Amino acid sequence: MLFNQDRKQQREFLAKAWQKYTNKQLLEPLEKELVSIIKIHPEYQKNIDNVDSEYFPEQGEVNPFLHINLHLALREQLSIKQPTGIREIYQKLLDIHKDSHEAEHLMMDCIAQMIFLSQKNNTPIDKVAYLDCLKKTN
Repeated sequence: MLFNQDRKQQREFLAKAWQKYTNKQLLEPLEKELVSIIKIHPEYQKNIDNVDSEYFPEQGEVNPFLHINLHLALREQLSIKQPTGIREIYQKLLDIHKDSHEAEHLMMDCIAQMIFLSQKNNTPIDKVAYLDCLKKTN
């Protein structure tokens, strides 16, 4: 559902989930997952309603919407155990760092790299390269 929408719709969905949470309204399962991610990122909470904002990584800015969606993508991969071996890699990082948030961030670097390369080269995501990147993460 979330990944078939355009950028503004994705951002609005995320902002609405956060607004529903802050208003103590009932959340759908996907909204609960998004809120759980936003809660561990207090630095993004004040910007969630700014759905039209632009972020420039070359100027050191982090796009909170992209960052939250990378968390969401990784958690989905972990929940369905795809690609094969991802849960074991996550568990290894969790054993090393003792912090699920840190483990997710390390793995998200690989997701971001694979998305960047896929878009740059106009090719599908290379699952073998993605797993190789994850295996090198520590």
